Amino acid sequence: MFIKLLIAFVISIAAWFFPLTKDYAVWIFFIAVVAIFVIEGVRIVPQQQAWVVERLGRFYAILEPGLNLIIPFMDRVAYEHSLKEVPLDVPEQTCITKDNTQLSVDGIIYYQVTDPRLASYGSENYLMAITQLAQTTLRSEIGKMELDKTFESRDVINHQIVGVLDEAGRNWGVKVLRYEIKNLTPPDAILHAMQAQITAEREKRALIAKSEGERQEEINLADGQKQAAILTSEGEKQAAINKAQGDATAIKLIAEATAAGVRAVAEAIGEKGGMDAANLKVAQQYVEAFAQLAKASNTLIIPANTSDLAGFIATAMSVLDKTRQGSKGAATA
Repeated sequence: MFIKLLIAFVISIAAWFFPLTKDYAVWIFFIAVVAIFVIEGVRIVPQQQAWVVERLGRFYAILEPGLNLIIPFMDRVAYEHSLKEVPLDVPEQTCITKDNTQLSVDGIIYYQVTDPRLASYGSENYLMAITQLAQTTLRSEIGKMELDKTFESRDVINHQIVGVLDEAGRNWGVKVLRYEIKNLTPPDAILHAMQAQITAEREKRALIAKSEGERQEEINLADGQKQAAILTSEGEKQAAINKAQGDATAIKLIAEATAAGVRAVAEAIGEKGGMDAANLKVAQQYVEAFAQLAKASNTLIIPANTSDLAGFIATAMSVLDKTRQGSKGAATA
């Protein structure tokens, strides 16, 4: 402001020494002063920003977005704050876990200025304060956990750090929205050991899966053989039952046919000329039987008296006669 007034005064003095502008030197100085006052008194604040105004070195007001007026020489814009969410990178640091393992950890903070006045006067440098507090809190949280636990507890660590930073940030006019761990890097020796452990675990799983597959295969084969044996036995059982039923039916049918034949023969013998026909049939079968024996073999067993064919026939006919008499007696009864 003073530099601008000094420049306006120098321009007016220069105009005084030129004959053409000598009469306008005062007006030039006056117009320059008015322009300086307008420039210094009007402030246009962008959206999502807040400007802190001090009057005579003391906090006076916070300029909202849009057109604002201040008093030159008395007011000045001391601080300009962005109200947007801002990411802040936290430098990498070495932390020691509960089991004395070193970890290189870095992260990122997302914060937002909520109170421009506290952000201006609550801390000399709230960005450094947030960063340092985040690092110390991270070291504290990592020190409470063992190495394996740190990899699966990122969300827990992030939540704890956000809680601590948010509580401290209230005095700085800053709200910490999120904290995210970007990298957790153990030493190379630990990495090699972890890789070997992972490889061994995968090989173990592969062997277990293979053995389970072989076991299941054997179980399936045994079950298949069992089912096949059961089906075979069931088939044999059913076949035997069917054969037995068929044989029984055949025997029954043969017996019924034989009985019917016997009844028919008995009825035929009882009729007129039946006995003569029976004698003729018996004699014919007797002769055919001897003929068949002569064809089938050279050795024959014959009755002692081969010429007594009439006696053999008489014997057979006596049996038939008894049978016929028995049939008539049954019919009479």
